[in-house]
Amino acid sequence: MSQQTAQPTRSGGAAWALVITSVAGFMASLDNLVVTTALPSIREDLGGALHDLEWTVSAYTLTFAVLLMTGAALGDRFGRRRLFLTGLTIFTGASAAAAIAPGIDSLIAARAVQGVGAAIMMPLTLTLLTAAVPAAKRGMAYGIWGAVNGLAVASGPLIGGSLTEHISWQWIFWLNVPLGLALIPLARLRLAESHGTGSPLDIPGTLLASGGLFGIVYGLVRGPADGWTAPLVLTGLIAGSALLLAFVIYSTRAKNPMLPMRLFRSRAFSGINAASLLMFLGMFGSIFLLSQYMQGVLGYSPTEAGLRMLPWTGMPMIAAPIAGILSDRIGGRPVVATGLFLQAAGLGYLASVVTVDASYAIQLPGLIASGIGMGLYFAPAANLVMSSVRHSEQGIASGANNALREVGGALGIAIMASIFSAQGGYETGQTFVDGLRPALVTGAAVIAVAGAAALLIPTRRSTQPDKQEPAQALEPIAG
Repeated sequence: MSQQTAQPTRSGGAAWALVITSVAGFMASLDNLVVTTALPSIREDLGGALHDLEWTVSAYTLTFAVLLMTGAALGDRFGRRRLFLTGLTIFTGASAAAAIAPGIDSLIAARAVQGVGAAIMMPLTLTLLTAAVPAAKRGMAYGIWGAVNGLAVASGPLIGGSLTEHISWQWIFWLNVPLGLALIPLARLRLAESHGTGSPLDIPGTLLASGGLFGIVYGLVRGPADGWTAPLVLTGLIAGSALLLAFVIYSTRAKNPMLPMRLFRSRAFSGINAASLLMFLGMFGSIFLLSQYMQGVLGYSPTEAGLRMLPWTGMPMIAAPIAGILSDRIGGRPVVATGLFLQAAGLGYLASVVTVDASYAIQLPGLIASGIGMGLYFAPAANLVMSSVRHSEQGIASGANNALREVGGALGIAIMASIFSAQGGYETGQTFVDGLRPALVTGAAVIAVAGAAALLIPTRRSTQPDKQEPAQALEPIAG
């Protein structure tokens, strides 16, 4: 039986938990792509080659993806609220350090520390939210949480570009500071403490997983810039794959593994994680290229481009809460699958209409379809992840799902940037479109495969948590 304890929460604990975890998740997700549109301004102020500047994006992605499962495991062992507060404090302090960075090297270092903080707090947002919200209302809560996180991922280029254009690039990072300072006391007062299984930390598993993810993610984020045959890129990919294989073998035999491999024997857990990895692969790569297309080819400013992306990036705020309610009533599988197929159709449509002078009106149906599809995915996907495992394992399940999503995002940018470079380039508007079309087709195909993976998830009846563990185990205990 798991060691699952919770401290009392104040009145309105579920609402406070939703606000705190959604805002924290927004901050962590936003910083994935928020810097991309600010790179020219950062280069003008701090110097450095574009190759160096790319590390302001990569450093965050690298530490964030690598340490997600470790952050979840630490939270299970030492207290989820305690580690959430630790991660939030690190993230807020590193954001301030990035804003006042005097040079490119110190900015990259601050971004790496930001990723550490995000990796600790992000997987715990979902477990803390689950602890505070009654089971019957979790679909709606996951919907709002998913909408806010989806908006953050998709609107990163818009927010970064707008702040850079109208204030300064430093405000990309200053934005996090007042939010973090407000959340820290709220989280301390309003969130319930809870733990996982109480098992000792799996040190060998942690080292193997972290080392393997580091090698894989390093190779993926540096491959497009350094070349896929560069020694460090090849070494990272090969060594990372070997370490992850060793992690899988070790985890099948360990007494208390960080990530029990038996979880993947569940069709629900395997299906939703496969769908998540593929969905983020297609989505990240598409947003990365489409935001550049609107600015570099169609001539919009960062703010104008971001506003025109709102039918995609803003739609989850409307669709995700509805999707959460639907998943409570009919189960998550049909909602997730519908959303993925709709997003694939939207990207396929965009691939067919992008030209050097495409009107906004002709792009609009694809943007709307993709936005609705993204909104339908987020809430039910979170619900499926959390309901596919025992209550005591929800922390590490959230960490594993977030890690796979981050790897999928890095893989998407790497693959689609490589396809773009092979088929086109930045030389002219036409060469950009020539590279963009096959990349978007690839993104659409990958997300369609994600939809097929979602269809393999069992019906809701067979994806409920282990009945041997009491459902109230994660609920706050009344004082």
